[in-house]
Amino acid sequence: MDSEALKNYSALHPKPAGLTLQYGTAGFRAKAEQLDHVMFRMGLLAVLRSKAVESTIGVMVTASHNPEEDNGVKLVDPLGEMLHPSWEEHATQLANAEEQELQKIITEICQKAAVNQLKDASVFIGRDTRPSSEKLSQSVIDGISVLGGQYHDYGLVTTPQLHYMVCCQNTQGQYGKATLEGYYEKLSKAFMELIKQSPSPGESQRHLKIDCANGIGALKLSEMEPYFPKEVLIHLYNDGTKEKLNHLCGADFVKVHQKPPRGLDMKPNERCCSFDGDADRIVYYYTDATGHFHLIDGDKIATLISIFLKELLAKVGQTLEMAVVQTAYANGSSTRYLEETLKVPVHCVKTGVKHLHHKAQEFDVGVYFEANGHGTVLFSKAAETKIRQLAKEEKDDEKRGAAKVLANMIDLINQTVGDAISDMLVIEAILALKGLTVKQWDAIYTDLPNRLLKVQVADRRVIDTTDAERRAVTPPGLQEKIDALVKKYKLSRAFVRPSGTEDVVRIYAEADTQENADALAHEVSLAVYHLAGGKGAPPQP
Repeated sequence: MDSEALKNYSALHPKPAGLTLQYGTAGFRAKAEQLDHVMFRMGLLAVLRSKAVESTIGVMVTASHNPEEDNGVKLVDPLGEMLHPSWEEHATQLANAEEQELQKIITEICQKAAVNQLKDASVFIGRDTRPSSEKLSQSVIDGISVLGGQYHDYGLVTTPQLHYMVCCQNTQGQYGKATLEGYYEKLSKAFMELIKQSPSPGESQRHLKIDCANGIGALKLSEMEPYFPKEVLIHLYNDGTKEKLNHLCGADFVKVHQKPPRGLDMKPNERCCSFDGDADRIVYYYTDATGHFHLIDGDKIATLISIFLKELLAKVGQTLEMAVVQTAYANGSSTRYLEETLKVPVHCVKTGVKHLHHKAQEFDVGVYFEANGHGTVLFSKAAETKIRQLAKEEKDDEKRGAAKVLANMIDLINQTVGDAISDMLVIEAILALKGLTVKQWDAIYTDLPNRLLKVQVADRRVIDTTDAERRAVTPPGLQEKIDALVKKYKLSRAFVRPSGTEDVVRIYAEADTQENADALAHEVSLAVYHLAGGKGAPPQP
């Protein structure tokens, strides 16, 4: 390591005094102007990680659904998964180091993680459409270069596309070609194979309106359009040419506010969906004949996919184990439907994609979605091999046909991470094959009314939870109070959990009516305020 070069380069990317940042599930996120030093240092870290695992590592410059003036960065591990938790600490340490300790901390990381400095390093870089992203990704390149790493800059890509490229590269092309064309070709070919078998749709069924959150999704969908069959009629809104990224639009806005995005005119029963800013989340929605807005969130997406896969697995006649992984935020109606009607095992894990992904890897077929629309399906190596073999060799026509559909599903799904483009094509294919309208899909089950609230507290660490965040262990007396409140309402449940980023406690409540869900959420928020050190005025109903 050339310490003189490191010192000189580091001085070009100085750390603002007194700024401390934490690497979490979403990597680092902050105001764009605070991140130059972090980007440079994540370039350094990517080189160290690459040498440690002797594989290509990804660096994605994005702040996803945050406002346009923010930015962020996250690292992608060799198989397209999120950075290993043990390295999150190294990232935090490196980002917060004072300039004069940089060399020392790099040496420490190399010792702790057994990094061989003589190995080659290779890094893939991608970025979203924020005005600050290009300059910040240049800072990442400075960091990679100063430690002698090789890099390939993909420029503007969705977050899931970068995850995909990294996985393709490290599987020597087994997962696909590590190019955008390779991505478009693999997905569109699988999609066309699937919808070939669908009944011919009526004119209205072919149209889909997409709110692209004024982000990267619009650019990439436009690039992909020539690859789509003529049956697919997609109409892009909020394409980034006029308005600000994520402003009053995008999957997060629609999910939180339960209303359509700005800039998209909806006619009754039209299928619409929204991506988030970096295209790794998707939610669907429509308005009914009376003008009432219906949201179809990640829970209902997981349910549709589960119904479809379960039918196919039954036809193939293999004993492949399928399960759905949710968090405590999943609507109680979805859990009930999956367990009782569909008879599919459901597992609840802590909030955060890495927990869902990790649990889903335990099954032959693991479906996971967060209610916010981030999710995918994982197939075990054994399951995939078996399915592909049956698709080629099975004598029985029905079994072979079902195996072929499953094999195309495996190709259409981006197994590295939630991917709005891939998830959208999966949903469109299933709706076409089953001949379902968006309204029929929505009617599979009715969501229980729910309410999300937050309470400001002096210190969020006073709340500790267990049972996948569904029960509070501390402060004493809080869980007993919640249990007593829940008993007052029908079909009700409630839980509280500390925010991962700010001194607030998040509250979720559901019950048989909206009025009861609201009342329960309010009563729980008062309990939190009084027992967990609430700040400011008590919560008002």
